[in-house]
Amino acid sequence: MTRVRVGCEFQYDSPGFTPTVWQVRPRADSAQRLTSETWNAEPPIPRTSYHDAYGNVCDRMTLPPGPALVRYDAYVEVPGVFDDADKSARQVPVELLPDEAMVFLLPSRFCMSDLLRAQAWELFGGTEPGWPRVQAVCDWVHDNVRFQAGASNAFTSALDVWEHRTGVCRDFAQLGLTLCRSLNIPARYVFGYLPDIGVPPPYEPMDFCAWFEVYLENRWWTFDPRNNVPRMGRVVIGRGRDALDVAMVTTYGAPALLRMTVWADEVIDQMSA
Repeated sequence: MTRVRVGCEFQYDSPGFTPTVWQVRPRADSAQRLTSETWNAEPPIPRTSYHDAYGNVCDRMTLPPGPALVRYDAYVEVPGVFDDADKSARQVPVELLPDEAMVFLLPSRFCMSDLLRAQAWELFGGTEPGWPRVQAVCDWVHDNVRFQAGASNAFTSALDVWEHRTGVCRDFAQLGLTLCRSLNIPARYVFGYLPDIGVPPPYEPMDFCAWFEVYLENRWWTFDPRNNVPRMGRVVIGRGRDALDVAMVTTYGAPALLRMTVWADEVIDQMSA
């Protein structure tokens, strides 16, 4: 196992009391183990927690009027291997899919797979169903969408990215999973932390990350069209139909976000280093 430190810090200025819902804590999954976590808020803010319909951990806080700082810090153990891969994994016919996978075939708020169905089949209909077809989708998104910080916002859809061909990791993931759904492959959005383990410098500024998972050969597999190479150390915060289901902070008011900092780093044992 690999030990990773993850977390984030947000600084807000609110015109009044502002209810919020946070999704920044690692999800309770068998593939990762949360070993410790701390919350700090200035001024102190009461917090309650619940699990949403997709099993993600959500935290509720009401920001006070004026400035507020919220910080989350955690240590997580994750598998010390790169993403699983099986290039022979086959596509499961729709009629044989498990019931829980069916929702991830449907269009959603930001992933309108019904509007890109013709384009998806034109581009990828000639590929071999299963892993090769999903990889062809990732290759196409990676090669045809340009990464540009600030190129999209909270309302940018997969259709927008298809038309403008720019975006951030959220947009790469949403376009990739939209094309997969258009091809009758269940695909779900994944949001989390991604440390730079096994990645040569230079490193980009750390931020939250997004990728997607598809259902092939009776299990879910990780695909990441933004990086398009296997990675190590992914820490999953949440899964859903698209980014709307796994928003890091949902605010019910108009607080100004003054600053956001994210970290995700491998913890090196100094005794063995």
